[in-house]
Amino acid sequence: MSADLGNLISDTEGSMKKAISHLENELTKIRAGKASPGMLDGLMVEYYGSPTAIGQVANVSAMDSRTLTIQPWEKNMVGPIERAILQANIGVTPQNDGTVIRITMPPLTEERRRGLVKQANAEGEHSKVTIRNLRRDSIEKIKKLQKEGLSEDAAKDGELDIQELTNKYIALVDKHLVAKEKEIMAV
Repeated sequence: MSADLGNLISDTEGSMKKAISHLENELTKIRAGKASPGMLDGLMVEYYGSPTAIGQVANVSAMDSRTLTIQPWEKNMVGPIERAILQANIGVTPQNDGTVIRITMPPLTEERRRGLVKQANAEGEHSKVTIRNLRRDSIEKIKKLQKEGLSEDAAKDGELDIQELTNKYIALVDKHLVAKEKEIMAV
């Protein structure tokens, strides 16, 4: 029975790690004043009738701290990429010279910075809820294992291990949020 408990705890930790990597991925999409090619991750472009990630139809790079350049592999993709950026509503207007698309990031106002911090905190709260749900599900599974013959002491130890994992990963979420807020509010 304790092998089942060990597997449950390691599965729970794996799921919590996924929640953290999802948070990290979402936080990279929140721009903090600097242009980063990661801001356009997840942007889909219409490529011969099917939605395709922008990274598969163009080279996205940061020219400097406030400018992104998008060099399509095919010249006829300039228009669809420009449309996709406008439809994504990320607060920028692409400039197209026929072969390359440039995106200049406007400087962030104090109000916009606070909005970005709120957005980052909302992502963090979403991750915390996910982690807490994993804890709840794992504790329910431990109780089920206990009914199937797992000793009460082993069940209590398993619940404590799950709670320690939960505390560890929630602290990690808070650490990421503090770092992101510092990055956003830096002028």
